[in-house]
Amino acid sequence: MKKILVLFICLIFQNIMNAQINELGVFLGGSNFIGDVGKTNYISPNEVALGIIYKWNKSPRHSYRFSYTQSTISGNDLDSDEPARNIRGYEFKNNIKELSAGLEFNFFDFNLHEILQRKITPYVFSGISYFAYDELYVINGETKKDYTSSTLAIPMIVGVKSNIFEHFILGFEVGARYTFTDNLDGSNPKNEDLQALKFGNINSNDWYVFTGFTLTYTFTEKPCYCAD
Repeated sequence: MKKILVLFICLIFQNIMNAQINELGVFLGGSNFIGDVGKTNYISPNEVALGIIYKWNKSPRHSYRFSYTQSTISGNDLDSDEPARNIRGYEFKNNIKELSAGLEFNFFDFNLHEILQRKITPYVFSGISYFAYDELYVINGETKKDYTSSTLAIPMIVGVKSNIFEHFILGFEVGARYTFTDNLDGSNPKNEDLQALKFGNINSNDWYVFTGFTLTYTFTEKPCYCAD
């Protein structure tokens, strides 16, 4: 994971050296989990999430976006509205370290040439995420770590953003990640020696959600949105 993060940072600075408009900033918000333990709410942040974001704006309507986000995700059956989960009483915590890359699309024209005009637009983002997490298992009602693993996820983000100052863009977004694992909560361990400990719906993969604000700074040459 560390090697991939270094490569991610190198790619950012390689693009910064090109004469394109760049955005670099931070994400600050919260995370929540959707799976077999805890609440079943789709958006209910209960842990802090932090990240860095880089965007390479190719036109007023689309940008290539790269990000690194990390958070703890957690769930507690006692917080659920489902009586069966309340009685079971399982809980867990997991550590997520995510790299994402993909395309951000603006619904309205977001031309950064027009710096004296207030711009606002909804946007969507999708692509691919690669993240590290802890493989967990539950024994005698206690959740334990087996080993650290990694897998892919598909991010689906919706948000709205506006240029609040000449070089600053503020956004708010909600981003769900459909993961390629069903064991962020310890319900479906991969370890063959722990197969008897499975519980919940083993035919449905886990999700996690990041909700929060982005603040980016634009720099280098303003873009010429025209054909090369």
